[in-house]
Amino acid sequence: MKVTRDNSSPIEVTLTVELATEDEDPFIDRSYRRVVSRLNIPGFRRGRAPRHIVESMMGRTALLQEALEFMVPETLDKVMQDEEVSAFAEPSIEVTELEPVSFTATVPLEPTVDLGDYLDIRVETDPVEVTEEEVDGVLDRVREEQAVWEPVERAAEYGDRLNLNVLGTMEEETVVEDEDVEYIPDEENVLPFPGFAPNLVGLSEDDESEFAVTVPEDYPREQYAGKEIAFKVSVLSVKEKSLPEMDDEFAKSVGDGFDDLESLRSNVRESLTSQAENNARNELEQKSLEALCDVAVVDVSPILYERELEGMQADRERMLRQQGLDLPTYLRFMGKSPDEFLDEMRPNAERRLISALVMRKLAEVEEIEISDDDVQSETDRLLGLSTGDGEEEQDESNLDSLREFLGSESTRDNIRSTLHSRRVMERLTDIAQGKLDEETNEDEAASDSGADEAGEPDAAEPVETTNESDGDTAAGDQVEEQE
Repeated sequence: MKVTRDNSSPIEVTLTVELATEDEDPFIDRSYRRVVSRLNIPGFRRGRAPRHIVESMMGRTALLQEALEFMVPETLDKVMQDEEVSAFAEPSIEVTELEPVSFTATVPLEPTVDLGDYLDIRVETDPVEVTEEEVDGVLDRVREEQAVWEPVERAAEYGDRLNLNVLGTMEEETVVEDEDVEYIPDEENVLPFPGFAPNLVGLSEDDESEFAVTVPEDYPREQYAGKEIAFKVSVLSVKEKSLPEMDDEFAKSVGDGFDDLESLRSNVRESLTSQAENNARNELEQKSLEALCDVAVVDVSPILYERELEGMQADRERMLRQQGLDLPTYLRFMGKSPDEFLDEMRPNAERRLISALVMRKLAEVEEIEISDDDVQSETDRLLGLSTGDGEEEQDESNLDSLREFLGSESTRDNIRSTLHSRRVMERLTDIAQGKLDEETNEDEAASDSGADEAGEPDAAEPVETTNESDGDTAAGDQVEEQE
């Protein structure tokens, strides 16, 4: 076997491998054993024909092609071990010749990441504030949810709820036919067709009306664009929305044990504050990560970008399968080609890869690690959350199953990974907010204060000085220097 190594790039190694006949033979023999069991050869029981018979029937080339599936990766693994090459991700392989088998493998190496002056990055954050208008907005939405629809004896207005019988025809073809359908006319409502809703305003219960609407030329459903649709409408009922009063009784009706409106407002304010703090935290993390990526210099093999893109595509396909779709169907629905789909995801794949690499480097530089005690503390916390405080105890068998799950090696590895990512991000946001500088200044101030207290004698006590030859005191040395 002949191996040529190209080290011209610091982030990739190119290995060109040419196999000799004796290198190929063990793999061809394995290929023969796989193939022979599928062949019916006259004069031999299935799986019993000797190799030279099978090879004469199929040809050596066919057996070689069958063997490539395991020949190339296994040979590459051995070559990489011999050459002491450590791949950071799956290599890119191209078979260049079949007889003899030759292939080229581009092996991505560890990317180089220089974080630059990452300790100097700063991100400005705005204080979290929740206004009374925001609280009122939430209460208004809750009030809308608590509203009831009451019949009225007047003509319909925008915002009322109507029960209708509707028949719509276009060129003698029925396009809409509904009975006792609920409909809320609104100036922005374009259903079932633009122009339908305004014709209901002014109608009362038991009224019947006939009218026509002309569908706009730019209507997305082309079969209706520019056409006239004739409607016959019967109004079965007209109702208006009745909102509850914003008072203590309203607060009690929400159902969460609120005694009065002020307690409800306080709860809403706390919820909005918590949400705003979470949003602010997410924004801080995102901006800090972007700032870190901006100062960092990353040199990475293009193969890693392709592997990240492949991973994102696999994630998308898995999500689509959960929704009962496959990727080709999704792409047809979206009107995109596979190449357009990948091109849209490529920038996100690149950002995700760079972000992961710089955070990995930050963890290394800052020496951030998660101990077994950290993992156990988090496991105990999760177990405590599942059992709850002050609630009925769970079935012991369920608790045992949960303990077994949390104690498994894979779960503990996941917990360790999550804690590590969280701690690295916390360090990054502390840097971006200048908190590490504040801690350093506080430590220095405390150290200086401690030194002053230790170095200054009590004014009430005289300082004794000796000049004995067997060892002067530090205070005596200072006196001598002054003299």
